[in-house]
Amino acid sequence: MEHLSKAQVKWVRSLQQKKHRDAEGVFVAEGAKCVEELRKAFELVLLATSDNATYTEIEQMSSLRTPQGVIGVFKKREFNSEIPSGLLVALDGVQDPGNLGTIIRTCDWFGIHDILCSRDTADCYNPKVVQATMGALARVRVHYVDLPKELTLLRQTGLPLYGTLLEGENMYEPYAIPDKQRGVIIMGNEGNGISESIRKLITHPLLIPSYPINASTSESLNVSIATAIVLAEFRRIRE
Repeated sequence: MEHLSKAQVKWVRSLQQKKHRDAEGVFVAEGAKCVEELRKAFELVLLATSDNATYTEIEQMSSLRTPQGVIGVFKKREFNSEIPSGLLVALDGVQDPGNLGTIIRTCDWFGIHDILCSRDTADCYNPKVVQATMGALARVRVHYVDLPKELTLLRQTGLPLYGTLLEGENMYEPYAIPDKQRGVIIMGNEGNGISESIRKLITHPLLIPSYPINASTSESLNVSIATAIVLAEFRRIRE
């Protein structure tokens, strides 16, 4: 394997910035397991290991405090504009890369293959997001869309729009989720929740109840934790 050039090392390092990822149409993944998973779905552009780079060069290219020794650069995928039916997740302004990566990984676990994101949601190709997904991007498609417009169109087709709100119905009540096989589960921003423009489109507001119900407790749940709880309920088979 030919040793990486200084220009290649510098190029990989530059891809930590979104403007360079967008301009080049690529992204970076780190760690042998993550890189191997992504190779199943993305075109590999460059691979850096101990076979073609020194540890110092790996450190220079890595975004991690402790580099894992394997770095892959992949070409981004292009998706068609058609959003499939079934069960989807929509993210309204989720900002934290760790939260987004965890949500993508959680969707992968629960068989959610498409996520709709508002344009102000964190970049799914941010190295921190990619790292947190642990390769789940190979199976979960992330679409950045005009979210109010897209949800309006989906609602017009009769698709239920679920959203987690304090004034929602206890999601564990049998009537709260009339159809677990199709719909859009909307999760909001870490600090502000679901925006007003999206909130008014929700057809089925849901509440994740605290325990005991109405007890004095934390103000809210972390959005990635909340997403996991809601998805677990949607995938639970009632007896």
